[in-house]
Amino acid sequence: MLSEPLYDFISKRKHLIWYVKDYRALNEEAIVEATLNYGDWNDVQEMIRILGIARVAEIFRVQVSRPRKNYRSEVSHYFSLYFDKYAAYPTTPSTG
Repeated sequence: MLSEPLYDFISKRKHLIWYVKDYRALNEEAIVEATLNYGDWNDVQEMIRILGIARVAEIFRVQVSRPRKNYRSEVSHYFSLYFDKYAAYPTTPSTG
């Protein structure tokens, strides 16, 4: 189920997911994909404010690691660079 802020976000941006009638049925992954693919910079920044850059980067990285991707190539390339710079990969504690 979507949080209220994320529901409000996507409800105000119906042009990003024009093919859906029930916005409550969406998940974070669908909203991240639609926003990164079709949103403008303000949409992306608002979504990051709601979910946090680490969560958006995590969702994006999982999505682009799959054999079938729904991102346009230029979007995938740009946000790969963006998240690599601004959302570091989680680190694991060293055992040494």
